[in-house]
Amino acid sequence: MTKNVFNIFVGLMILLFGLYSCKGDKPKSNRTDTYSSGTIEFASDESFSPIIDEEVEMFNLDHPKAEITPIYTNEQDAVKMLMDEKIFLAITSRQFTKNEYNILKNKGYKSMKSAPIAYDGLALIIHVDNPDTCITVKDFARILSGEAKKWSDIYPNSKQGDIEVVFDNPKSSTVRYAQDSILGGKPINSPNIQAVNKSAEVINYVEKTKNAIGIIGSNWLNDKRDTTNVTFKKNIRVMSVSQMETATPYNSWKPYQYYIYNDSYPLIRTIYCLLNDSYRGLPFGFSNYLASPKGQMIIFHSSLLPAYGNMTTRNVIVK
Repeated sequence: MTKNVFNIFVGLMILLFGLYSCKGDKPKSNRTDTYSSGTIEFASDESFSPIIDEEVEMFNLDHPKAEITPIYTNEQDAVKMLMDEKIFLAITSRQFTKNEYNILKNKGYKSMKSAPIAYDGLALIIHVDNPDTCITVKDFARILSGEAKKWSDIYPNSKQGDIEVVFDNPKSSTVRYAQDSILGGKPINSPNIQAVNKSAEVINYVEKTKNAIGIIGSNWLNDKRDTTNVTFKKNIRVMSVSQMETATPYNSWKPYQYYIYNDSYPLIRTIYCLLNDSYRGLPFGFSNYLASPKGQMIIFHSSLLPAYGNMTTRNVIVK
């Protein structure tokens, strides 16, 4: 082999190796986003949309080179999109299952994480004219299981008739919580159950239906005119829930932040970021923003309980 031919051969090998190395360093999706720039989509359970909308708006303002767009869907489909590698971030009320973690690991991912960002109280809402505003977890479970079919099965003097149960979506995190945490894994068997498409539709349904009870995330209830986060929407009633055998106004609680904080309110779920971003780009940056002091302050002002930060409480006497 002559010197010129050898030099050409070596040059071609270096060029090919360089092309191969560059190709190996690129993510499969040919992403160009960074920690704080670019354009991406992520998925979220629709029941968290009020708080996620606020977080997205502030993140995009703070990072003018970034544009993130939420896809609001049900929890099952959000996780499926993540597992199918269509997105790299999902906001849910559960962590990765062991099977999901192993599937992603076998695909070569190494940076999966389930990070809590907030705590949400599942609210039970009823028509504004329904006088029965206290309920036990046990009686609510009786409603979901189909054991209690009429309001008089729980409140003997009630004239509200049949109980209509309204959920936001058949595959939502709310339904999963009701089955797993309230019914102990058993299915919902209420004979009069309605599943609409969105949380706002649950509120609208309950407003118009005197015998209905709806289940929604408490972040849908905050009256934006009230900066103290203790006023719920005026056109529905929010039930007080008790862990005791009998519910009274003295042992039942509404999903206010403080009652979530001290575990008085019994229907609490954790909101998680499910992250699968080995590239450490914009999904990774946004998930860190949600856990940052600024992101947590936005959560605090939404009436949810932030997952991080020092909470200070004070006893006051109201005269």
